[in-house]
Amino acid sequence: MQQAVSHIRQIAAAVIGNALEWYDFIVFGFFTTIISPLFFPSHDAHASLFLTMATFGAGFFTRPMGGVAFGLYSDRNGRKSALQLIILLMTVAVALIAFAPPYSSIGLFAPLLITSGRLLQGFATGGEFASATTFLVEAAPSTKRGLYGSLQMVGQGFSAMLGTLAGIVVTTVLTPTQITEWGWRIPFLIGLLIGPIGLYIRNHLDETDVFVRLQQSGAGRATLRGLLREHRRALFVSFGLTVSSTIYFYVVLVYMPTYGKTELGLALGDAFIAQAAGLLFLIVLTPVFGSLSDRIGRRPLLIVANALFLLTLYPLFSWVQKEPSLTRLTMMQLIFCSMIAIASGPISTALAEQFPTRIRSTGLATGYNLAVMIFGGFAQLIVAWLIDVLNTPVAPAFYVMFGASVGLLASFVLTDRRRVSSLD
Repeated sequence: MQQAVSHIRQIAAAVIGNALEWYDFIVFGFFTTIISPLFFPSHDAHASLFLTMATFGAGFFTRPMGGVAFGLYSDRNGRKSALQLIILLMTVAVALIAFAPPYSSIGLFAPLLITSGRLLQGFATGGEFASATTFLVEAAPSTKRGLYGSLQMVGQGFSAMLGTLAGIVVTTVLTPTQITEWGWRIPFLIGLLIGPIGLYIRNHLDETDVFVRLQQSGAGRATLRGLLREHRRALFVSFGLTVSSTIYFYVVLVYMPTYGKTELGLALGDAFIAQAAGLLFLIVLTPVFGSLSDRIGRRPLLIVANALFLLTLYPLFSWVQKEPSLTRLTMMQLIFCSMIAIASGPISTALAEQFPTRIRSTGLATGYNLAVMIFGGFAQLIVAWLIDVLNTPVAPAFYVMFGASVGLLASFVLTDRRRVSSLD
């Protein structure tokens, strides 16, 4: 009984910080059309929206720096210590955004506050996924690493669902004037509640046995130079798989409500409803495929998921664009989220298994955050630019197909360690 409680606490500690990270990123992405005129006023509505999207992406510039810094900290001082510090900084960053006065009140300081919050959040969250995933996979029984790792992605799905529900409530209960004046802050204030809870849980954790054994062995200190010299293949796999999963997440989950409103002409509330339906599929199916990866391996599922995306993206976008409706958008989201679940099940564990314990957090953080910075932070900006340049609303499909191609290549190259009993 005590062991079961310990496992539940370990899972909650790892998942809750990742949920806070993605919740705030998702909410900011969902409300870009509302935030943009408040903090980046312009006579050109498109220019204002582009500036807000750029601010959304700005937080990703500090992610690699935070990832390396917290990765090294985690590999040298322990997973628990890193997780505590990260969630504290993340909470401060969310507070900066939630309470920032608009441009009409403090002028240029308004966009500076929002940007500062995004930069601080990017630095903190740069270490969150790697440190939390490392902790979760190392704490898992050897026959359930895939299942445990998948719970990281379930946490992302729950945070996306919470953000989506917050978007539905805000956009349907409040008037447009109320949303603009104060309603957009409500989802961020809800996010602030997650931080103290996560900090409390992480304060009562034990360090993983794998890391304790590493410390007792007297192994050398983790260094960035050693990582780049000795683990190039693992870094490539980590980078490539994250490119695909990041593009899927930010286009299919974060950008789609904006796409539904601006390109399909649907009400924002309807776009959120389609999003919620897809996320429900994602949350339910991800641990199923995580558990399946413990039986058949990580590689087969990752190959299938990326191949399916390549085959179905363009036809589905074209089908929805031909006759835009809530029904069609919902069906497309259900299919996309099911395919994301196939990849999300094994991906966290597959990434962690590419690196030895001594350098695991640093290696995972480096490949992961570089990919997220380049291909995730500016995904909305890139997609909006593609739509404008190519003059076609199905342009997002081309960007996601590029991600699927990179992910497919990385899937063939990865080392599948499902059968390895120890991560030491």
